[in-house]
Amino acid sequence: MSKEPSTRLIQHTKESYGETFAADLFEQYKLYVASAEKISERRISANNYLLTVNAFLITLYGLLAASQYRSYWTVLVPIAGILVALTWHRVITSFRDLNTVKFSVIHELEKEMPAALYHYEWLKAEEGRGKTYHPLSHLERWIPVTFIILYALLSLIGILGCTR
Repeated sequence: MSKEPSTRLIQHTKESYGETFAADLFEQYKLYVASAEKISERRISANNYLLTVNAFLITLYGLLAASQYRSYWTVLVPIAGILVALTWHRVITSFRDLNTVKFSVIHELEKEMPAALYHYEWLKAEEGRGKTYHPLSHLERWIPVTFIILYALLSLIGILGCTR
């Protein structure tokens, strides 16, 4: 017998599993949908945290630029901000990719259910490509890019301010 896991989503038939097949499959489906919702909650928490870090760095830059400590700090703080914003962009991409995989599994599980609600909703939403619905991650990924541009400008201002 092979020790490699099967690549099939449904591992058993009702006959090989037993009478509780449908009930257990539905319970697994509910747990999996809940795990997809948790991913969205974690994404929101990560976005809130990284927005707060960026707001702190912008505030710190403003305080340093107006103080006697403006030297190299007005360059280092924006560089730190660029690193945070790049990380934020990667986090958004990672959550988007994970949700894509999770929902493809949900769509596959729905083939075994009486109704394929998530799949039907996605078709109605034109798979995020139409006028009906635009995925949040498409807009969300531009926020860190905006911060990167801002930090680049602040860094340039810091460099020009240090040479005076």
